[in-house]
Amino acid sequence: MEQKKYLSLPKKLAYGSGDLGSNFFYMMLTSFALIYMTDAVGLDAGIVGTLIMVSKLLDGITDVFFGSLIDKTHSKMGKARPWMFYSGFPLAISLVLNFAVPASMGTVGQYIWFFVCYTCGNALFYTANNISYATMSALITKNDAERVSLGSFRYVFAIVGSMVVMGVTVAGVSAMGGGMAGWRTMAMVYAAVFLIFNSLASLCCKEVAEEENIKSETFREESFFVLLKSILANKYYLLLLGIYLAFYITGSLGSSIGIYYYQYILGNPALMGITSMSAFVMIIGLALNPAMVKKFGMYKVNLGTYIATTMVSVVSAYFTYTANFSGMLVTAFVRCVTSAFLVGSLNAIVAEVAKNNFLKTGLHTEGMMFSCSSIGMKVGGGLGAGISGWVLAAAGYVGSAEVQTPAVINAIKFLMAGAPLFLTILITVFLYLMKVDVENAVLERKHDEN
Repeated sequence: MEQKKYLSLPKKLAYGSGDLGSNFFYMMLTSFALIYMTDAVGLDAGIVGTLIMVSKLLDGITDVFFGSLIDKTHSKMGKARPWMFYSGFPLAISLVLNFAVPASMGTVGQYIWFFVCYTCGNALFYTANNISYATMSALITKNDAERVSLGSFRYVFAIVGSMVVMGVTVAGVSAMGGGMAGWRTMAMVYAAVFLIFNSLASLCCKEVAEEENIKSETFREESFFVLLKSILANKYYLLLLGIYLAFYITGSLGSSIGIYYYQYILGNPALMGITSMSAFVMIIGLALNPAMVKKFGMYKVNLGTYIATTMVSVVSAYFTYTANFSGMLVTAFVRCVTSAFLVGSLNAIVAEVAKNNFLKTGLHTEGMMFSCSSIGMKVGGGLGAGISGWVLAAAGYVGSAEVQTPAVINAIKFLMAGAPLFLTILITVFLYLMKVDVENAVLERKHDEN
């Protein structure tokens, strides 16, 4: 039976624009906070990496709480929309403060400033914003095909946002005077862009009426700890969390260490902007994904395309270690296409896991389930940045040095190639075990028979 349609093209575009704005915050902080603190402010890479890691661990704790709050929210704007809209304003301010460390402060004071601003921005405001945004994909439509489509629209916009940030930030900072002042001005520009698109997405995408989102005869509202126990007992939630963590650690390693690789190994930081353009071809995979999923199912599509991603990653690692930029660029383009299928399906997979939990327990945990995306993004991003800082510090990285030691060069190559390859293999294993859509079909048939 054909499912009811809820979303017009303008609404899908409005929803997708939320990730466009979000990436001006996320990519700026994930990709450039470390080098801002080491090269502009002059602090130690190992200490900064540790502060990021501690902040992200705290951040992961708040994710499930905000997911629970969204599940319990009932307002005129809906469950998730008010959280997304109102969290945007302090989030924009926090981005500026992260790149506005006072030069007059002592070293200890600068570490404290960064840690407080970084933690507040991520653990509070970005948590509320990102979880509510992800949860909206399950609340503004009940159509499975539309959810997959929303994932594609979302990540097309995410690609555009990340490409802009990765492509123009270094040049933009330089054009704005460089140094700490240049970074601060660039953060102000990105904060304004984020706020515009965040407001557009949260105000234009109305949620489905609550009585249509839940079956009143089976709905039960439970305490936070009952809901938490429920999702932690679901094997698919744990697999999904592992996928998100590995996926975003991989991305964070590339973005955090990328500028070091292009500066100290290839000798041209501008090449980073060229490589980031490869993300644009993800649109090919995202465009094909809905039809592929409809024909073969999410499980087969995600597993098959990520096996291909792993194979390409092996070749990419070789080119990275040998500093073959042409080879790196070609494999980056291919990898973006093959990995795009999973990227476009992530929101739909979370919705399937939430459905799985409901079919097994009768509990609605959409908000808490979507918290895994926020946990994975932020904790994974923090781990990537933290690992980058620790490895650089252990290898003897000196931010003021024009030429780095062989140990530092090898460390940078490992972070750019070896570690991401291992994580890609790990994701493929998790996807092999992620048979949630297959199991849900069986559970629904049993439910209909009863």
